[in-house]
Amino acid sequence: MTKPPKFAFLKARWHAEIVDQALIGFQKRLDESGVDAEISVFDVPGAFELPLLAQKLAETGEYDAIAAAALVVDGGIYRHDFVAAAVVTGLMDVGLKTGVPILSVSLTPHNFQPTDDHINFFAEHFVKKGREAADSALDIVKLYQDLDTPAA
Repeated sequence: MTKPPKFAFLKARWHAEIVDQALIGFQKRLDESGVDAEISVFDVPGAFELPLLAQKLAETGEYDAIAAAALVVDGGIYRHDFVAAAVVTGLMDVGLKTGVPILSVSLTPHNFQPTDDHINFFAEHFVKKGREAADSALDIVKLYQDLDTPAA
């Protein structure tokens, strides 16, 4: 990479003990890659707030890619699938509108219960998803830089 990439990492605060693990995986994978990346971290109240903040940050032109992490679960009170669909669609719309790659680490598990087994399972899974998001962020930044480089 020609310059160190700058990433924004957004985290929803619902189920923070799980969602925060994605940032840990993201940071660890970037460290392992040897790329000197800068990460700005932002907390939002819930998943529904992710697309608007992603758009605001993308419009600054400061970030090479933005990752957004959330855990949207069926709490039995509302239709969580509508929230999850709105979040993922909103994030995709931001990327298409701004040209800034938006990476989703937003998961909607079936049958999540706040038990130790489920919390531990999803916390570990979010570390893995954060690592995958870091790989994707590095790959997309390199691809964009290659597209901007004239052929020899």
